[in-house]
Amino acid sequence: MLKQRLAAILIFALGAALGWFVYASEVDGWRPFRLGLDLSGGTQLIYRADLSAIPTADVQESMRALREVIERRVNLFGVAEPLVQTERGGFFAGDVEERLIVELPGVTDTNEAIALIGQTPVLEFRMLREGAPHPAEGRPVEDVNEHFESATITGRHLERASLQFEQGVGTIPNMPIVVLNFNREGGDLFADLTRENVGRVFGIFLDGIVISAPVIREPIPGGSAVISGNFTAEGARELVRNLNYGALPLPIELISTQTIGSTLGEEAVARGVSASLWGIALVALFMLLWYRLPGAVAIGALALYILIMLALFKFVPVTLTAAGIAGFILSVGMAVDANVLIFERMREELRAGKMLREAIRDGFARAWLAIRDANISSFVTAIILFWFGTSLIEGFALVFGIGVLVSMLSAILVSRTLLLALSTESAGGVVRALFDSGLPEHRA
Repeated sequence: MLKQRLAAILIFALGAALGWFVYASEVDGWRPFRLGLDLSGGTQLIYRADLSAIPTADVQESMRALREVIERRVNLFGVAEPLVQTERGGFFAGDVEERLIVELPGVTDTNEAIALIGQTPVLEFRMLREGAPHPAEGRPVEDVNEHFESATITGRHLERASLQFEQGVGTIPNMPIVVLNFNREGGDLFADLTRENVGRVFGIFLDGIVISAPVIREPIPGGSAVISGNFTAEGARELVRNLNYGALPLPIELISTQTIGSTLGEEAVARGVSASLWGIALVALFMLLWYRLPGAVAIGALALYILIMLALFKFVPVTLTAAGIAGFILSVGMAVDANVLIFERMREELRAGKMLREAIRDGFARAWLAIRDANISSFVTAIILFWFGTSLIEGFALVFGIGVLVSMLSAILVSRTLLLALSTESAGGVVRALFDSGLPEHRA
């Protein structure tokens, strides 16, 4: 008995600490809730990736590199919590394409958002095919795939770029050059490429334009290459800056834009909070009227559940979207589902003539299997939705899945501890009536 009451005190202390953390962190602004694009306002850009020059085996790796490069690019501009992800579209239509989805909260100027992505260069290295004419530097090449072999090294192999000056002779001034340092994979590819193609023209493309087309004189080990086009010092410096921001491993084409104003986001937040409060109030009222004292315990467990969920949203952190708020509201209703099963089993045990504490323990034991199976099936559903869903569904699935786990723990641990702390071995008719359930006319 003493253990249960000490545990109940610890539960109340935990609830108070979590309540203070949620309130103080939001008011002081040192760990606010992270709101998604649909709640905070911003811009969503959807790009189609051009995979024509990418071998099938390298598609996933190239898309991963593309996502990392774009994410690094937008982070440099101070965009708060950007979301960059890849998605395969058109699967059921038979026209499979790889897409890149970029969400920029707080950026409501579409042109600014496009500029953040569009200024990033596409860097490619291609070998000139036998018999093809030597390309003119500084100009785009028509039918590039006809005149040049597919790119073997792209921006994803680039580790860093630096600006250097080549020593001039006589009256010739020092010429700016751009030195490219590849990562280990890129360095090995570049060494093999130059060793196997001595005497051939090696085209260096930036955004489809040939910026240099040197002849490979000898193998070049060491993982570095030199671009010595007709650069001005400022032009070379800008090229180095852009390449270090991240050269794209493959071209992308903007196919969709969407701007969400902050007013719409504020309205969605207000409606979501209002719906949550109404949902919680109605659930609490039903539990209190139907289950009396156990219902009050369920309300306490529900309050702790909500505080744990809000704290997890801040700790993880979880990006809250409108769909995520819907998942949270749904999980509130499911949070008391386990309590309903437990209280019904308790009522059956009490009406069978068992003592109060024995009825509580047996009620929990009988309800556990049903609670376990229901929560496992719900959690598996959340995993499937998160794994196969789009960004909208993922937000719902994540919050719903976390809610299922937390609600199961709060029902089994918190409700059981509080009920045992409130119960006594010898309970009179009034106490037993408080632990019963249903309206007076409902009871036999």
